[in-house]
Amino acid sequence: MKTNNEFLVNSHPQTQAIHAGYEPDLDISQPIHLTTTFKRPVHEQAGGYTRTGNPNRTTLENKLALLEGGYEAMAFGSGMAAINALFEVILQNGDHMIYPDDCYHGTRALMKNFFSAKNIQVTEVDMTSVDHLSAAITSKTKLIWLESPSNPKLKITDIEAVAALAKSKKIITACDSTFATPLLQKPLQLGIDFVMHSSTKFFSGHSDVLGGVVITREAGELSTRLRLYQGVAGAVPSPFDCWLLNRSIATFPLRIAAQNANALEVAGFLHKHPKIETVYYPGLATHTNHEVAKKQMKGGFGSIMSVLVKGGQSEAMKLVSRLQIINHATSLGGVETLIEHRRTAEGVMAISPDNLLRISIGIEYADDLIRDFKQALS
Repeated sequence: MKTNNEFLVNSHPQTQAIHAGYEPDLDISQPIHLTTTFKRPVHEQAGGYTRTGNPNRTTLENKLALLEGGYEAMAFGSGMAAINALFEVILQNGDHMIYPDDCYHGTRALMKNFFSAKNIQVTEVDMTSVDHLSAAITSKTKLIWLESPSNPKLKITDIEAVAALAKSKKIITACDSTFATPLLQKPLQLGIDFVMHSSTKFFSGHSDVLGGVVITREAGELSTRLRLYQGVAGAVPSPFDCWLLNRSIATFPLRIAAQNANALEVAGFLHKHPKIETVYYPGLATHTNHEVAKKQMKGGFGSIMSVLVKGGQSEAMKLVSRLQIINHATSLGGVETLIEHRRTAEGVMAISPDNLLRISIGIEYADDLIRDFKQALS
């Protein structure tokens, strides 16, 4: 973690989210450095250029590295840009990669549409069991990509067990931990090499910033190459986006606490409703890997859930159309509650059931959310 402030290193995440990364001289709120270039001494060979570094981005990266408990964070212009950077740096011609059978459709599309053309072999595995993963490993396996909880079925992977297996085989591991956030789950501490977040989601929390971040567990060749790739390829967030993210992260722990509490109540209500077939939420005791989730998710189970509505897609869409304060929209992690018919969002590579709705719980009053679902289901 790149901070000299030992007080902050030993502080609660609620304090780190506000103060990490920027120590003011005059301005309590960090100024936005909109310049594309910086003045440099005459005799220096390299100069400051915003594609390779900016004070707002440095603040954001240092803050996220501290919150995740990692060595270094690298911010990108979107979650997909962050994923692509990791794949480009790690995977080479002829390598084999394993990723979850249930994962963000963009990750699957990236692999099948682009990296397959680079002769990267891919195996999809149900990672709720480490035995499934072990059976899929080959002599060419270079990377194991995890997503826990997964999108959209909220599958849970035993992260520590996967990390131990990968380490014994000298395989690199990376985890998309967007749904959990660093406040609930720390994959790096469980042995994972790289963690990726779509900062568009909970770090932003207001559905107004696009971004992604990769955090590394330790220094090394791959970390150095990833930083080089960030600067050379240039898929970086703007100074203003970094400033917005820094501002939003200040309230991040408070939002997560409210969203987690709301999600437990909403999941409990939907689980008992006769028109709901299944609720996928790791906080429910009925969830397949609830005990694993309890072991590795500290302080809550997140605010994302998916439900299967009885009666197929037509009934699912009727439910969506009747909601009054919950909006039908893509994305998640914001202060507002959103619901999405996942199959239509996934496009031509859709694999979600046609009656599945993914719900991102916001910070509204929980009873109002339940009242909205109740009237829409009646």
